[in-house]
Amino acid sequence: MNFMRPNISTGTRKGWGGDIRRRIAMISHCFRNGSNLEALRLFRQMQYDGLPPNRFILPGLLRSASNLSDTSTGRFLHSLAIRSLLTPDAFISSALIEFYSKHGRIKDARHVFDETPEKDLVVWNSMVSGYACCNGLLEEATSLFRKMQSCGPKPDLLTWNSLISGFSQSGYEQKALELLDSMRAAGIEADVFSWTSLISGSVRNFNYGRAFLFFRQMVGVAGISPNATTISSLLPAPANVMNLRRGREIHGFSVVAGVERDLFVSTALVDMYGKCGVIFDAEKVFDHMPGRNTISWNSMVFAYANHGCCKKAIQLFNQMEIYGATPDHLTFTAVLAACSHTGMVQLGNHFFWLMQEGHGIAPMLEHYACMVDLLGRAGKVFEAYDLISGMPMEPDFFVWGALLGACRLHINVKLSKIAARHLNELEPKSAASCLLLSSVLMNCGMLEDAEKIKKLLKKRKSTRYVGCSWTQAAASLRLCE
Repeated sequence: MNFMRPNISTGTRKGWGGDIRRRIAMISHCFRNGSNLEALRLFRQMQYDGLPPNRFILPGLLRSASNLSDTSTGRFLHSLAIRSLLTPDAFISSALIEFYSKHGRIKDARHVFDETPEKDLVVWNSMVSGYACCNGLLEEATSLFRKMQSCGPKPDLLTWNSLISGFSQSGYEQKALELLDSMRAAGIEADVFSWTSLISGSVRNFNYGRAFLFFRQMVGVAGISPNATTISSLLPAPANVMNLRRGREIHGFSVVAGVERDLFVSTALVDMYGKCGVIFDAEKVFDHMPGRNTISWNSMVFAYANHGCCKKAIQLFNQMEIYGATPDHLTFTAVLAACSHTGMVQLGNHFFWLMQEGHGIAPMLEHYACMVDLLGRAGKVFEAYDLISGMPMEPDFFVWGALLGACRLHINVKLSKIAARHLNELEPKSAASCLLLSSVLMNCGMLEDAEKIKKLLKKRKSTRYVGCSWTQAAASLRLCE
């Protein structure tokens, strides 16, 4: 967003006081309602009319720019604050540190921190959090934390939580636990955010058992009730290990805590029930959601597609557009997978075209994997190979794997060898491609060649990937990012 230089004249200076208060009230209303673009538009008009900036709205404007990933406007607001002699104000400095940290400009954040002579607790917290949570610079965060303690300004719960979150999200769970103990020794009790950081960090690092343990300690030992963030952070654990009993327990906690209807909790519940194969419960949660976003729709579409309810998946996609929700790359991955499972080549081609021409979404590797699988299952293996040959990026393991799977189904030795060679180059330690090629050769009666491959595998002692199709694996990996 480009701001115009204000044209200050005598006429615009009259009645500044009341006009400024009115404009600030309007901008503040936009902050409360999440209208980031409108807030910046009103401020641009305020500047054009020659009204001076205010230290109380600049932090909110910086957060609006941050929410919109509008770094140029953020830098403009920083320069405006300097020109208007509003820096080094601690209130504005903390907002600038948060802005720069969230956009990876940690050196700029540190410069603002160093240039702030009177650093209050909020400024220290912002910088520690910027290092630990936004950029994973744990040594720098710890060093600044110790410096903060040596200066005497005392770390509060927010500062401790920032460090705990940073270490937990980076996989250093033991260090996060030690920080929790140190916090208690300092006379500060852990709160729901402390425990949620430990839980979400464990889930993010696939340590689901420890995540459940932290949850039990939080509720049973510490006596802290989970909030919506806690529940939505924990639900991927039972979803990814398909532990329905655990999932139902967490669902029960969400009801007791009164957060069952929360958008993120409901979406996580749909995803959990879908991955556990309980489609009826996933539908029930989805149907009772007071509001839905694109992720909510995607979770239900994936649930249908992954469990063979392909017509329902496509019907839901059509409803999604009727309700005004915007499909994204994951939505199209799901509907393309659904088309593949039911052999609907024409409809799959339509969605592949619609994604690009109707929604301006460039195909990603998982979309190509779905299309190769779709064409291959329908016996169009040469069309699938032509599609791979025309890809604008290098095909990955899943794309070649989808072709090899199709060649096995339709016994195409020539393309099987091509796909197997590429797979072997991409994953030399995996036995999956060689096993599939061996199966193709055996089906063609080429027993001697198949036996040679088996002997080679025994010699290499290769590992074997089991229990997951190429397209399912591609979709699952992308959904968890």
